Amino acid sequence: MDEQKIRLMAARMRKSILDISHSCNMSAHLGGGLSMVEITATLYGAVMNYRAEEPAWDGRDRFILSKGHGVLGYFSALLAAGILSEEVFQTFQTNGSDLIAHPVMNLALGIESSNGSLGQGLSMCVGLALAAKKKQLPHKIYVLLGDGECNEGSVWEAVMLAAQLKLDNLTAVVDYNKLQSDGAGSQILDYQDFEKKWESFGWNVHSVDGHDIPALLAAFASGTDARPKVLIAHTIKGKGIDFMENNNDWHHNRLTRTQYEQALAALGVA
Repeated sequence: MDEQKIRLMAARMRKSILDISHSCNMSAHLGGGLSMVEITATLYGAVMNYRAEEPAWDGRDRFILSKGHGVLGYFSALLAAGILSEEVFQTFQTNGSDLIAHPVMNLALGIESSNGSLGQGLSMCVGLALAAKKKQLPHKIYVLLGDGECNEGSVWEAVMLAAQLKLDNLTAVVDYNKLQSDGAGSQILDYQDFEKKWESFGWNVHSVDGHDIPALLAAFASGTDARPKVLIAHTIKGKGIDFMENNNDWHHNRLTRTQYEQALAALGVA
């Protein structure tokens, strides 16, 4: 898939996020879902190996959403990739739905893991990557974390272990939008030289604009030199919707009809 097709995929995903957030008539995690759109569009549009018609195919690459509240940027990617049907997608946050505010493992729908409590996904991926190594299986493991999530000590335990085990089949992406539910990350726990921290733990580090598709493609394609790889993806929370960008009120909020129409206008959609 070429860069323009990924851009179109990302545009469709943003529209889908707005549509379902409004139609579900409930609050949703919009900001962190919108910040990760180009990342998941690039993964599902060009990077990962999977079969849309056979989501549980053994040879597939695995994607784990560790920042589970970013589920709108995940479900919209599964929809755009043809794994999730429009019918199922439209059930988001309705009674009895398989699609709720955080992912619940359902391989038939392409959802690889259940995630709500932060700091768990990378540890799971270390296990998945190690199992693939021991079984000499070629599939790769991808995990998306939030920068606020990296406040969790369990993340750094997994970071150390992955480097020790030389898991070059593991790629982590940090959605570095610099905001979390309680405010600016720098005011809660200032990382200071975030990239250097990952480097010091033995990872192959790439600092990229998380909305720049060519940069994401290049970083995903780069070699790992027998180390796990991490993309520090600098993003904008609420990306694409002017009144949501860098506005933490939209970490978790409800779209009124007027706001929904304003958001569509910001995307240039009638």
